[in-house]
Amino acid sequence: MEKIASFTIDHLRLLPGIYVSRKDAVGEHTVTTFDIRVTRPNYEPVLNTAEVHAIEHLGATFLRNDAEWKDRILYFGPMGCRTGFYLLICGDYTSADILDVMRRMWLWIAEYEGEIPGACAKDCGNYLDMNLPMAKWVARRYYEMVLSSIQNEQLNYPV
Repeated sequence: MEKIASFTIDHLRLLPGIYVSRKDAVGEHTVTTFDIRVTRPNYEPVLNTAEVHAIEHLGATFLRNDAEWKDRILYFGPMGCRTGFYLLICGDYTSADILDVMRRMWLWIAEYEGEIPGACAKDCGNYLDMNLPMAKWVARRYYEMVLSSIQNEQLNYPV
């Protein structure tokens, strides 16, 4: 079998950042998949499932309610390796195109107070596995260490 594109990225050189993972033609539309890399693969500890799950609920809620982006958001969810998230958007975009909404989303998560949306047995299949304080800590760290001063090498995959 052919190796899929995401397995061809040199994860030993990959920094936390925002990368275009792929672009797919779906009918007349382009779907852009973003690699929202929160931790440095194979160098930093992975995220625990509880904070990943909380970030997933909060991030998806924020994006699907954002006045500018809500009609283009297809999916926001965790990577299996637990070093980040995938974001699928209808349209042909670059990493720089989504910097503003990513900054707003991660800061919103970092400052979030209250009940996590959808964190109840009726709405979620594993509602007990969420950790809001750690989700806020991860979001603040990502915002301050990556998004507030993101560099070109954090917007384009290493060659």
